[in-house]
Amino acid sequence: MRIETSAGPAEIDIARPAKKPPAFLLVLTHGSGGGVDAKDLLAVRDSALESGGAVVLVTQPYRVAGRRAPGKADVQDAAWLEIITAVRRKFRGVPLIQGGRSNGARVACRTAVAAKAKGVVALSFPLHPPGKPEKSRREELLDVGDIPVVVVNGARDPFGIPDPADATEVKVIPGQAHSYRAGFDDITGTVTPWLLRWTA
Repeated sequence: MRIETSAGPAEIDIARPAKKPPAFLLVLTHGSGGGVDAKDLLAVRDSALESGGAVVLVTQPYRVAGRRAPGKADVQDAAWLEIITAVRRKFRGVPLIQGGRSNGARVACRTAVAAKAKGVVALSFPLHPPGKPEKSRREELLDVGDIPVVVVNGARDPFGIPDPADATEVKVIPGQAHSYRAGFDDITGTVTPWLLRWTA
């Protein structure tokens, strides 16, 4: 279904757990030029459903419009918060967990406090542009404040790997770059305990 935002329409795909009300709501989004069909996002979605959560995959307005670059962060973040508000109306009274991969992880971290998220899942958090460690995005990761954030990055990620001190947990997947071709069991094995902890 579509959600109208100040940045244009977004598209969401809702998956609910079988046979019982959801224990939590997990909202996930894509990287800057990618889509919600990324294998790591789908692995986390499936794990969340098995853990009793509802999952919403969000295609952000700029991607719905056919653009690959997200544009200004404040515009992107405002649209994200509008999406979260709309989605939460459908799932009242359950904990919100938000996350994404790459640029989507940045959005989830920057907006976590405003969204009143209980936790953040950051897949392939892009600490800096490739080859430019001086242009660090560390402050975006720290924007979560006291909200727990679990980070999963590949050991060969050219965008860098966050310092373990800057997140609640940082899992490094051996042999993987920015987009994962393997290691999905390691990803879900890291994220799933957090999903369950956030619902406690």
